[in-house]
Amino acid sequence: MERSAFERMARTWREKALGVSMSNGAGKDEAEDIAQEVMLRLWQMHDELERFRSVEAIVSLMAKHLLRNHQRRKPSEALEEAKIISLAFSPHDELEIKEDEQWLTKRLQQLPTTQRTLLYMRQVERRSHEEIAQLIGIEITSVSTLLARARRTLLEEIKRRNRI
Repeated sequence: MERSAFERMARTWREKALGVSMSNGAGKDEAEDIAQEVMLRLWQMHDELERFRSVEAIVSLMAKHLLRNHQRRKPSEALEEAKIISLAFSPHDELEIKEDEQWLTKRLQQLPTTQRTLLYMRQVERRSHEEIAQLIGIEITSVSTLLARARRTLLEEIKRRNRI
């Protein structure tokens, strides 16, 4: 696609990227970032755009994927909320919570390395089973099995601890 044709369509594509981003949960600033990234990528592939039937469909898909990746990289807000809520606890409650966290950390460290790594990638990094399988080089079914095993082990430890 020639530069002039790209420039004519750029505003429409940018608006489409903004709309898709915002309709999928992005705030205004985040949607702007996504739209800029989409436009940059479109320009990088401007010579190939004519072979596609619908560039708008590509813009929508890019915006969705970029937003998902952008949101995955954000630190989890749930952890921040937990810190705020913890301010309302008494010193005794805070001590119990700290002991529980230490106990859980110790149990997590006792898991086999593969299970601990998979659990971290899934729960903390929020990676999909497919991503984990690709990164580690195992089957997706193995990811599911190992995650289930790790969770079951932790659940059994929690049950055992609560019986005491």
